[in-house]
Amino acid sequence: MTTSNASLLQRSLAAVWHPCTQMKQHEALPLVPVKRGEGVWLEDFDGKRYLDGVSSWWVNLFGHNHPHIKQAIKAQLDQLEHVILAGFTHEPVVRLSEQLSLLTGLGHSFYASDGASATEIALKMSFHYWRNHGETAKTRFLSLQNGYHGETLGSLSVTDIALFKDTYAPLLREESIALPSPDWRRAEPGESAEQYALRCAGQAEAYIAQHHAGIAAVIVEPLVQCATGMAMYHPVYLQRLRALCDRYQVHLIADEIAVGFGRTGTMFAIEQAGIKPDFICLSKGITGGYLPLSVVQTTQDIYAAFYDDSVTRGFLHSHSYTGNALACSAALATLDIFAQHDVLNSNRRKAGYLNRRLAAWRDLPIRHLRNTGMIWAFDVTPSRPGFQQRFYQAALQRGLLLRPVGNTVYFMPPYIISEEEMDWMLEQARGALEESL
Repeated sequence: MTTSNASLLQRSLAAVWHPCTQMKQHEALPLVPVKRGEGVWLEDFDGKRYLDGVSSWWVNLFGHNHPHIKQAIKAQLDQLEHVILAGFTHEPVVRLSEQLSLLTGLGHSFYASDGASATEIALKMSFHYWRNHGETAKTRFLSLQNGYHGETLGSLSVTDIALFKDTYAPLLREESIALPSPDWRRAEPGESAEQYALRCAGQAEAYIAQHHAGIAAVIVEPLVQCATGMAMYHPVYLQRLRALCDRYQVHLIADEIAVGFGRTGTMFAIEQAGIKPDFICLSKGITGGYLPLSVVQTTQDIYAAFYDDSVTRGFLHSHSYTGNALACSAALATLDIFAQHDVLNSNRRKAGYLNRRLAAWRDLPIRHLRNTGMIWAFDVTPSRPGFQQRFYQAALQRGLLLRPVGNTVYFMPPYIISEEEMDWMLEQARGALEESL
């Protein structure tokens, strides 16, 4: 049977409920059926290509159809595809855990399949740690205004984006408080990003000092709050928050699901603050975008609090595909690429090039043009409502996949993007912007 764009589109609308989507919109906005991917490009069944400017929801670090990751999965498939991780183990999950520990400085790895599940695990571990230590009053969690940590009920409780949260508010925990965001766009005129971050840290200190007896943990996205429109902030905030958590005996959870694995310019964003969290949540780019996997790493002290003769003091959380061997092999191959190809320095050179090219955009009606590592964003004040959809469609017509967050346009391309491809991406994005205002 020959598949066409039209036939796959119709079948998908009849059978698939697509994520983060009001399905009725697809009466007017067609789906994009994808046949294959190669490098930074996606291709439909009619041969039209689209540059993947968002790394397929921020997961595809080294492009589509990467030979090294593909070969690692194939080799593992000949050995072991999956085995229960309760009572059993296997080489890929052990090797991956060892390598991640060397990178983060944290200990035992607990695996799941997606970012929201990793958030749930970290929250539960923190709560259970305090319970095992007799600190049963520590049940509350702090997060940042406009933060995003997933959409399962626990993770949604520490998410502060109304579009995702308001409908389900009656189902969520009430023990979650949102602290002022250090997003530097909120700074007063003349106030630097660092000064504003310090002001926000002072507000966090005032709250934690008063309420620490009931606080289990603070969870933050280090350096960039992605889902709220790539809100960026100064690393001094993380330094102060780490000191506060130490002083008042509160856990610090670093949600590096979107910003880890080189996306902010260092392997992990927390490195730019020179701190170590009590928990780190990793997912998205961990497998290079090939298979679902997430992990929570924590300290030896936290692990030791669960190590006991009593079963109920153990962490009894589980997922069927925990530590899947194929996914772990993809993650190991992804780490190989970092080690063998000096990816971080290459990314810095590419970021410098793109920043120089974006300097010519100062004449456009955009605000807060910003960059952290391999993330770029700017805010648009459109002349008409509906900018988000207009820009998305205009970019697609030009062969470019970009998904604005409200009136924020961002670039988060795969790391293998070339200077020529960056030039083309900017040319098409500028054209789509001019058409959409």
